[in-house]
Amino acid sequence: MRWPAASAVAVAGALVLTGCVGSEGSGSGDGRAKLSVDSAYMPQPVSDMAAGFLTITNDGGAADRLTSVSSDAAGQVTVHETVDGAMQEVEALEIPAHGSLVLESGGNHLMFEQLRHRPKQGQNVSVQLHFDRSDPVTVEIPVKPATYVPKTGH
Repeated sequence: MRWPAASAVAVAGALVLTGCVGSEGSGSGDGRAKLSVDSAYMPQPVSDMAAGFLTITNDGGAADRLTSVSSDAAGQVTVHETVDGAMQEVEALEIPAHGSLVLESGGNHLMFEQLRHRPKQGQNVSVQLHFDRSDPVTVEIPVKPATYVPKTGH
């Protein structure tokens, strides 16, 4: 009776190991992050600062980190997290494997500081997202009314 159980464990272990080894570019099981961005928006700014919100989805098999953001629209774009109602600048935010990083009003977000001009509703602000392991991603963030509340909840 012990032999079939040991064989089953060995086969299961081999299957698990096989699932962890993927070929280059094979998609979400290859041990790399596979990032996409959606739900991006910026409420129309009323000062020389603005906030930006978006969702970064990672369909890949490895975590990554959002490390910085750049934009010609601002002198500086920083990444902030909100903890117990207080926002603070952070060096990076984690994007889990097979998960998402949601930047939302009242939570983690982007801060555009020293705006070079105040973008108006209907315009787009181009940003480049920089990651620890993945190539940069350029996103066109639409400017929405200052009172905009997305239907997706963030």
